[in-house]
Amino acid sequence: MASAQPASTLSTPSPREERVGFLLVFLSALTWSFGGAIGRFVENADAWTTVFWRSAWAAAFLIGFMLLRDGGRGVAGLFRSMGVPGLAVALCFAAASTAFVVALSHTTVANILLMQAGVPLLAALLAFLLFGERVSRSTWAAIAAVIIGVAIMVSDSLDGDVSPIGDGLAVLIAVVFSIATVITRRFAHVRMTPATCLGTVIAAVFAFTQAGSLAVSGSDMGFLFAFGALNLGLGLALFATGARLIPAAYAALLGTFETLLGPVWVWLIHGELPSSRTILGGSVVFAALLVHIGMEFRRQSRPAKPGVTGMPAPN
Repeated sequence: MASAQPASTLSTPSPREERVGFLLVFLSALTWSFGGAIGRFVENADAWTTVFWRSAWAAAFLIGFMLLRDGGRGVAGLFRSMGVPGLAVALCFAAASTAFVVALSHTTVANILLMQAGVPLLAALLAFLLFGERVSRSTWAAIAAVIIGVAIMVSDSLDGDVSPIGDGLAVLIAVVFSIATVITRRFAHVRMTPATCLGTVIAAVFAFTQAGSLAVSGSDMGFLFAFGALNLGLGLALFATGARLIPAAYAALLGTFETLLGPVWVWLIHGELPSSRTILGGSVVFAALLVHIGMEFRRQSRPAKPGVTGMPAPN
């Protein structure tokens, strides 16, 4: 992948490249879907220690990936070309990945992932509020459905059944990813891999200042390696490589597998069941997302340009 080119200058992928792109994006969603299940295996009680090691392993993986793909000069150029928008995306990613780890201590994986399903629609709302971008009536209806669905899920915390900290962090994750999506759409030169790599470094540095101790058991370190390098780093590398080979609407559709499969793995492996309100509200959000994606397919049966139109939501 030519890493310094904006999406508009990329050549049209061949049918074989598109098939590879579909596979890579699906594998990225599959990889990310194991995040909650892996996080539940970490026994270390200090969330900041978990954030540090997960972020450090992810940063190491992503730096290695970019060096292998682009070489030293290419990687330096990627970071230099990000500018202020890239830094903003990095800060968003750092906040979201940190909040995900902390939220795992306070709410279910299903609650976190299902709220994130509404990110594309929340991004459309933010783009309208900040930049006056046109929003179709069907998208307005989907945005309203997302707000209703999230409200149903958050209502668990109002009754004291679920920690308001967990729900608040889940909403925060969705909001910051929506902001990152708007930034990447407005500034085409912002490249996902270096921006998110910088985000993992920022998260690691901040967690280092907050953690009581960085010492973890051998088994925890193994799970933290998988949580950071494989779940976060490898998933992002797969998405960044594959999403530029297929239309953005297809990438968004394949990305829904993370939301679908994530709660399933936690249920099968850890026996964690979401509340009835999480299921109900999450179903409303997920249905709104699918309808929105369906409208995109109808609007343009085959988008002219492949590429990433926004941030994925790896946690």
